[in-house]
Amino acid sequence: MYVLALNCGSSTLKFQVFDTDTHTPVFKGNAEKINEFGSFIKYKSDSNSGKKDIQMNNHAEALSSVMDLLKENGISLSDIAAVGHRVVHGGDKFACSVEATDEVIKTINDLSDLAPLHNPANLTGIVAAKEVLPHAKQVAVFDTAFHQTMPDYNYRYAVPTAWYRELGVRKYGFHGTSHLYVSKRIAALLGKPASECNIISLHIGSGASACAIKHGYSIETSMGMTPLAGLVMGTRTGDLDPAVLFYVKEKLGLSDNLILEVSNKKSGILGITECYADRRDVEEHLGDNEGCRLAFEMESSRVKKFIGSYIAAIGEPVDAIVFTAGVGENGFMLREQICSNMEHLGIKLDKEANNKAATFLGAGETEISTPDSKIKVFMVPTNEELVLVEDTLAILNGTYNSDHLKMNYSFVK
Repeated sequence: MYVLALNCGSSTLKFQVFDTDTHTPVFKGNAEKINEFGSFIKYKSDSNSGKKDIQMNNHAEALSSVMDLLKENGISLSDIAAVGHRVVHGGDKFACSVEATDEVIKTINDLSDLAPLHNPANLTGIVAAKEVLPHAKQVAVFDTAFHQTMPDYNYRYAVPTAWYRELGVRKYGFHGTSHLYVSKRIAALLGKPASECNIISLHIGSGASACAIKHGYSIETSMGMTPLAGLVMGTRTGDLDPAVLFYVKEKLGLSDNLILEVSNKKSGILGITECYADRRDVEEHLGDNEGCRLAFEMESSRVKKFIGSYIAAIGEPVDAIVFTAGVGENGFMLREQICSNMEHLGIKLDKEANNKAATFLGAGETEISTPDSKIKVFMVPTNEELVLVEDTLAILNGTYNSDHLKMNYSFVK
């Protein structure tokens, strides 16, 4: 029996087929350039990999093409018992994963104003999967769910209460499945129950967010009502005085849509360097490009500030800091810069261990702090798809617990 994990973007469809007995992927890939010229599917299994050029004009066609590809590679569609869908924004309506009923689908659609770049694409995947795999249970797994344990004094903004009450203006947070996964892996590595662990989780990829996790629960996170807030990111601004946008809009005569596009797609590391969004390019040119030096120091400084504030927010001894996601797992130079001059807070990095801790070098979960570091530092590869699959399987089997500390995840052991 299989569970299919789907992550639909505006023009992409990432998929993984998991064997429910082993909880491991047997087939995975990515459909790209959907509704564009030259669309294609890249795929990989233990015994086969390749690229298939095929015109896909919408997500329904893309999913149908993926299904054909699965059958060509010996996976029977009748053996797919459930489909788990990543949904970016669940607002305050969903504090856990749920079956994607018609009512749930309507609510996700109603929340699209909060995530216009993400939720509509996620919804198209759910609707397409219901048509192509009508026998399979559809499950929605929300990026925002993990952060619904934040106290109100952390998730509320200092704006008129009517904005919160009537418009839902508040912090929601994202990357929840990643923060959940790595926090539980850290607890396992520490040999303690997650409920006894205080962790600062740093998910640093093209998008990036920090999360303060106290006794296993999220109490604060850097992203806000949308994924635009917080850390300096590949192409997103991170925290910004909102008056800047009004000032620039007036001075340059820009439209609201263009301001939003620049804030999301042309700012961050790309905006500072004017040519690079990939941290590997930034690190390669640190010595000969002033923009790269500045971007590197701005990003590391912002992360440092969040670490310090989250140590204060947790208010108890912090057990560990964990780096994850593409940059967090491979950017050993950035990790070193972030952890530098933090000894007074009990953070001491082992430079040799840090330099070897990269997934592109084949490294797995690695402690990268010195033995005498009061706060341990780890690199842990994230596995958001496994959270998605195990939530989906638990809902399918009737064993799901909405309190994630009480869920019997395989990766907790």
